[in-house]
Amino acid sequence: MALTAGHPQPSASPQTAAGLLHVVQFSGGIGSWATAMRVAAEHGTDRLVLLAANTKAEDPDLWRFVDDAAGQLGVTPIVVADGRTPWQVFADQRFIGNSKIAPCSHHLKQKPCRAWLTANADPATTILYVGIDWAEQHRTPGIERGWKPWTVRFPMCDPPHLTKAEMLDWARAEGIEPPRAYAEGFSHNNCFGACVRAGQRQWRHLLDIAPDRFAAAEAEEERLRSTLGDVAILRERRGGVSRPLPLRELRRRAELAPEVRREATPR
Repeated sequence: MALTAGHPQPSASPQTAAGLLHVVQFSGGIGSWATAMRVAAEHGTDRLVLLAANTKAEDPDLWRFVDDAAGQLGVTPIVVADGRTPWQVFADQRFIGNSKIAPCSHHLKQKPCRAWLTANADPATTILYVGIDWAEQHRTPGIERGWKPWTVRFPMCDPPHLTKAEMLDWARAEGIEPPRAYAEGFSHNNCFGACVRAGQRQWRHLLDIAPDRFAAAEAEEERLRSTLGDVAILRERRGGVSRPLPLRELRRRAELAPEVRREATPR
């Protein structure tokens, strides 16, 4: 690996304190990669774990990136899975995820990762790392509470503070091609762009660049609406009243006014 100016290099000989296990929540996003690099630079890789959760909804290129990054560090990733897709979770829970409540994340990421930690990582000798950066530092207290009794750290909240663009450049400088989701205009590498935590802007963008992926999500949402009633991933407020905004309706409006969709597409 070539040393990039301003970024630490993973050390050849581990500097890990005796017995400590360093577990990176390796989501396949650029923040988790940068986190793994900083952890490896400080502690080496002999006791480094890259823990990834497979939600069965990721872009295949996410797994290419995970493999490339793991190979770069010389660490075999540990992949856990519930076995269901987000839509299967929504059907089982009789609830469609949204920007505020995402049962898919709880059941497909947090629970399988916690199960692995419980079986393999003593909280007394384990540090858990999450790829939240300084721009989202307000989220760290909730994450720390959620992962107790494990100690959680957030290396990308520490100086030098990097933007997402700088992390992407860092990966390229290390010979790793970043996940294609960023080149497609998405700010996160989640669920092939069809993340229920996203807002109208991202869903319009998905419709614009990948109508097939939008159509698949729309069909899944319609199937759930047929049994759960007037519910949807998105909501809108009109006349002071908040109401569901189905993907079908979002697409219909975009088709009626394509120029509005173009103006709303992230640059």
